[in-house]
Formats: sequence, C-alpha cells, structure tokens
Amino acid sequence: MTKQLALVIDLNVCVGCHACVTSCKQWNTSGEAGFLSDDNPYGADPTGTFFNRVQTFEVGEFPNTETVHFPKSCLHCEDPPCVPVCPTGASYKRAEDGIVLVDYDKCIGCKYCSWACPYGAREVDEHQKVMKKCTLCVDRIYDAKLPEAERKPACVLACPTSARLFGDIHDPQSEASRAIREQGGYALMPEWGTQPANHYLPRRKTAFHLHPDELERHDNPLKVDGKLPRPAPGEPALDDVTSW
Repeated sequence: MTKQLALVIDLNVCVGCHACVTSCKQWNTSGEAGFLSDDNPYGADPTGTFFNRVQTFEVGEFPNTETVHFPKSCLHCEDPPCVPVCPTGASYKRAEDGIVLVDYDKCIGCKYCSWACPYGAREVDEHQKVMKKCTLCVDRIYDAKLPEAERKPACVLACPTSARLFGDIHDPQSEASRAIREQGGYALMPEWGTQPANHYLPRRKTAFHLHPDELERHDNPLKVDGKLPRPAPGEPALDDVTSW
C-alpha cells in the first residue's frame, strides 16, 4: 500500500493555545508556501489566510458543560474532491506520499476547490488571488539539512501537549497508525466518502461532581460592588481629580 502522510489530533489533550496556528503561520509565511496575508489583524474586521485554525465550542448545559478545542486544516483526503474540480490542474495529490497540494503558478483563484471541499479547509489569499491550504510542511519534512527529529510539520513540533502526531497512516507500525488503532481514532465526516487521511482521537469522558457551593463565586464582583461606598451626586468623579 502506498504511503499516506497525515496528522492525528488528540482532542483530549488539546488546550486551544493556538501554538499550532502561530507556528504554522510563521513557518509557511517565511517558507516555500509563501506569503500568507493579514489585513487589519487588530481592527474591528480582521481577515487573513491561515493553513490551520482552532475552533472552540462549548458543549452541554450549565453546570455540566465542557469546552472543546477543535484544530482543523486540510485533511489530505485519499479521494480529495478538490482535485477533479480544478479546471487547470492546480490542485493535485502526490502519489509518493498522499499530500494534497496547490500549484500556485496554475491556480486562477476560481474557488471551485473550496466549494468542493466539505471541510472548509481552503482559503483564498486576497492579495495573491490564489487558493492556499495546509501542505504538511512538505518543504520541511524532506529537508535533509534539518535534524531528523525536526523533520515534522511546524504545528507538530510546537504543540506543548503533544496533541498532534504525524506519520504514515498506511504503515501499521507508525506512531500515528497505532494511535488511530489503539485509541479509537476516527475520520471527520466519513459520510462524504472522501476518506480523510487526518484523524482525530476522541475526548475521554471524565466523571466529576459539582457541589452547590461551587456553582456561585463567593467573591462575585457584582455583590461586592453593591456594598462599596459611593460618592454623592455632587462630588467629583475620579477622572475629574486624577491626572492619568
């Protein structure tokens, strides 16, 4: 069976720190993947191009709630729907390792591939007008100048909780393949028939019990504020008498 490189992401230990997002952005902006635009990053309407994003969800009902951090990037599907819809052949899947890539020289920015992707994993760079996506750091994992331990995607190396594994999922002895097999790894939205190479390890339920006194803060600032002395209506406010 041919090699299929992929990521395996452990949702049980991902803390949503976004180290994978920032390291991905840094490596690929300065590497062969090229410029990843950012517009108004600190403004009211920020926008930009990312290969990897972390989505955070609150699940359950109070007080039995959980926070789930869900990293998502291109899943490098074994039957990628983005490839056959590309009118110029810019989207392609490599035979030697299964990585799905975009040839920027051929891409015309028509967005057909992003419409075909059921995972929303492709983004158009509004400056270069081409589609961009995760490359599994293909320029890094084969770089013979790097120590072998560093020939992994930037996001994998940056993760502080080791929530991201990388390897050949067709090799039954690889770390990624063993994790899928032994920890109940699953593919995202298998009903689409795309056979995503990236897999997720499920969250493990941990039983916990809440006591009534844990549902309300004893130092509730709203209660404290009501007991504080207040100035008379005619007295000057702090802003009137203080030089900042």
